[in-house]
Amino acid sequence: MAKHEIFFVSTFINHCRQIFFFPKKNFIKIWFFSSVTYLYVMKLKKTLPTLTKAEEEVMHIIWQLGRCVVRDIIDRLGDPDMPHSTISSVVRILEKKGFVGHKAYGKTYEYFPAIAKEEYAQHGVKSLLEKYFSGSPKQLVSFLVQRDDLDLKELNDLLKTLDKVESKK
Repeated sequence: MAKHEIFFVSTFINHCRQIFFFPKKNFIKIWFFSSVTYLYVMKLKKTLPTLTKAEEEVMHIIWQLGRCVVRDIIDRLGDPDMPHSTISSVVRILEKKGFVGHKAYGKTYEYFPAIAKEEYAQHGVKSLLEKYFSGSPKQLVSFLVQRDDLDLKELNDLLKTLDKVESKK
């Protein structure tokens, strides 16, 4: 089970406990069926939710900081006039999408990444390949070379990296 799936299930349980006061036996049944439904949907989608530009910017800050409060994010954005409620809303949206988790300390929430930056990057590259290059990494590299976005030295470095990966297999 991926980190974001585990996070979603645990968040779902916590929200259910706060909202509903089911007897323990019924709660376990509801949790189980909800978890199974979520995992089934995630396997069908095989994708992460997309992020808006603002959500992605905040997410990069959370990845850098690891654990943080909303004030830390505002400080990193460099805009002291940024309303606390705006950033708080973006972070809550990230939490609903499964990218961020939180731990409550009274009324203060400490946020942390629930999905690794590498996992999101892998998803982004895969999406780029599928949308624009028919799923072919070769077409992507060819595109970069033809547009002079990849010079000969970078191409040689890439080939060396590929050779190392192949030799490890």
